[in-house]
Amino acid sequence: MKRRSFLKIATASFAGVYLSQCSALRTTHQPLTTVIKSADGLLDFHLEAQDETVSLAGRQAKLMAYNGQVPAPRIEARAGDTVQIRFTNWLSQPSNLHYHGLHVSPTGNADNPFLHVAPGEQIDYSFTLPDAHPAGLFWYHPHHHGHVAEQVAAGLAGLFVVRGELDEIPEVKAATEEFLVLQDFELDAEGNILQPHPLWQMWGREGTVLTVNGQLTPKFTLPDQGLVRLRLLNASPSRIYRLQLEDHPFHLIATDGGALEEPVELPELILAPGERADVLVKGDRPPGEYALLSLPYDRGIGSMTAQMKADMDNDPQMAQMSKMMRSLRQLQTQPQQLATVIYGDRTSSIPLPKKLGAIAPLPEAQVQREFVLDHGMDIQNGAAFLINGKGFDPTRTDISTSLNQVEDWTIINAAGMDHPFHLHVHPFQVLSRNDKAPPFLAWKDTVMVNAYERVKIRVKFADYPGKTVYHCHILDHEDKGMMGICNVQSV
Repeated sequence: MKRRSFLKIATASFAGVYLSQCSALRTTHQPLTTVIKSADGLLDFHLEAQDETVSLAGRQAKLMAYNGQVPAPRIEARAGDTVQIRFTNWLSQPSNLHYHGLHVSPTGNADNPFLHVAPGEQIDYSFTLPDAHPAGLFWYHPHHHGHVAEQVAAGLAGLFVVRGELDEIPEVKAATEEFLVLQDFELDAEGNILQPHPLWQMWGREGTVLTVNGQLTPKFTLPDQGLVRLRLLNASPSRIYRLQLEDHPFHLIATDGGALEEPVELPELILAPGERADVLVKGDRPPGEYALLSLPYDRGIGSMTAQMKADMDNDPQMAQMSKMMRSLRQLQTQPQQLATVIYGDRTSSIPLPKKLGAIAPLPEAQVQREFVLDHGMDIQNGAAFLINGKGFDPTRTDISTSLNQVEDWTIINAAGMDHPFHLHVHPFQVLSRNDKAPPFLAWKDTVMVNAYERVKIRVKFADYPGKTVYHCHILDHEDKGMMGICNVQSV
């Protein structure tokens, strides 16, 4: 079928619904997210996933929610705590839970991505955080293959905070703490999640409603002491955020896997889906209001949408679709305000910490591996997104390694789109990008691999044997095949 004919058939209804919903948005606030904390070494609660009508971005939206909230309840625990979550799936499709970034067992009813919780079924998740688990910002979301992007895009995501040494550093402890969950949604005029156009699903769905904690442009107030700790999660299924706070640098103190050795000043911060960051912001500018912006970022689909729009502009029958594409292109090419930071005159000032922690470089690797991320077609299973020429097969083990083995993985993006790479259970250190060492050492579980880029990481498969997965965190790409299975075997 010719491209123009395909676009006419597949996108006409999508365009009309999209345009009608744009004018329906208004601004208000929703209740604060519930916080569930461990006590006496135990975190024990019930979590339910179901279709729910919630307040989102100032309107009623029909989403998928944990315990009726978007974002979901925030969980807080400490190293050494036992976590027990009774999960009930009231959705019309199978689901499960993934504890993104936690270093816990991938087997049994812990962080097991292969569990199948059917509609109406209940499962008891149980695991214990290691005594040496780092403090940091982690999160939980569904991970049932084939439904991940749809369920996360509909709102299923929540923070999992591990408290510890980083929180006790005097300057960090004195800062005002704010959690920011970044999510985007695509809604029709009635507040339903709009099913993505096939091309957007292939590229990775993005919504035109950008929210922070379920709100449109919420306001955060800096205290008189003038230091705020912003704890950021990109919980969108595909969108990459390029963040900037007007006239203020970010002082990065932690990434996915925990604290850095010392603060790193950054003019802006890029967060791929699944990535987290802790930043300190000093209120040392003139009193006023400052916008937290999502700056333009093209993850490799800008030229595609531009070409689609050019084709439509030349076809009068595609006028509505062309208008929709113009709105979507605007989100890709112009800054979008996510939130506002407000403060007045300072009465005192908290300094930045000078030292945060120590990161020991991993020892030399015993094994070298390459992973090529590409687009194509696996004739065995029809997958369109591939790792080393193969789409995901739940019956195939792609890698076998040994407990406590150290490996270097070179991730090669052979495609024209960015692909953030995520490894479950086992944190890693980034060694190089296109053979250049990074400016600082950090623990990560998700790393951006830009189009045609080579990224080398080093990982030690410590503590936990069993099968787990690695995949692209553009969640439509994961669902469409860009995932593999790693089996860590006991020695």
